[in-house]
Amino acid sequence: MRVFVINPGSTSTRLALYEDDRAVLTSELHHPKGEIARFTHIADQFAYRLAAMDGVLGQWNLDPASLHGVAGRGGLLRPMEGGVYEVSAEMLDELKSAPHGEHACNLGAPLARELADRAGVGAYIVDPVVTDELDDVARITGLPGIRRRSLFHALSQRGVARTAAARRGVDYAQADFIVCHMGGGISIGAHRRGRVVEVVNALDGEGPFSPERTGGLPLVPVLDLIEGGERTPGEMKRMVQREGGLFAHLGTNDLREVLGRMARGDEAAARLFHALAYGVARHIGSLAPVLADGEGRVAVAAVVLTGGLARSNLFVNEIRRMVGYLGPVEVVVGDEEMAALARGVTRALRGEEPVKHYAPARR
Repeated sequence: MRVFVINPGSTSTRLALYEDDRAVLTSELHHPKGEIARFTHIADQFAYRLAAMDGVLGQWNLDPASLHGVAGRGGLLRPMEGGVYEVSAEMLDELKSAPHGEHACNLGAPLARELADRAGVGAYIVDPVVTDELDDVARITGLPGIRRRSLFHALSQRGVARTAAARRGVDYAQADFIVCHMGGGISIGAHRRGRVVEVVNALDGEGPFSPERTGGLPLVPVLDLIEGGERTPGEMKRMVQREGGLFAHLGTNDLREVLGRMARGDEAAARLFHALAYGVARHIGSLAPVLADGEGRVAVAAVVLTGGLARSNLFVNEIRRMVGYLGPVEVVVGDEEMAALARGVTRALRGEEPVKHYAPARR
């Protein structure tokens, strides 16, 4: 089963050809910020990124007719259940107009559709970032009119949960997991028998601070900063989403640099390292009640750690020490998002998972 995978990022496009579960060809195209800045809207980058992708296809001498399907990273659509979705005209129209926001991931579906049309096969997205399977009680906040939403690393989380389930000899759809994706942003999900029923949102200012996000902040002091004129709302939003966390404290969002400073005796770096691990562990633990049985007992099949920070054994062991009571801790690192895209489409093509159809939100 040959599946071509397309994963657009802010300044890169990652490509891979999978045969069943194995990546046989991979490439990462880098797009200089100066070139990307020429485009007013994300959708305007389509032809530019397509030409770059065609260059790789030419180098690989890849015949589109040899493909069985094409997978693109899912974009900012309306909230939807996870799973495998066929790329439809309605989906493409919504990604082009971008009523739910602009991000490079919005180009995954149109690029996949273009290549799939050449090959005469289906184009699909898998577990987009807007995957929403929250329990209704999880949406309620203390202020009417503001509801929690589900924004997390759905593709990565579900992919690594399936990997951890296979390692432990259990069926992902019949077991419980707590999964933590630790990258520039950190999201944590409670996976209850195949559904992600609660998340620590990666983008809305929830959860632990991360390499570049503030995580949850005491609200009244934040309002005081804005009211006192020290920060505008726009500046605060930028700090919450891009300029907080390790970057705000230490001037770097690279954990490797933090570890190097620690090795040289930097006490500030050591303090932030331990605070980062503590915050992650505390919020992993906060999801335990979601997965408790009727008698208050929690027994997850695994706590799964993934993302760039999970490559540090020192960081993983610090977290393991604090959350091991919940269940075994599994670490899954590698090109999991690309593999999850390919595996999702492969399951659908084999009839092991249904292909869903996207219905745009009513306006």
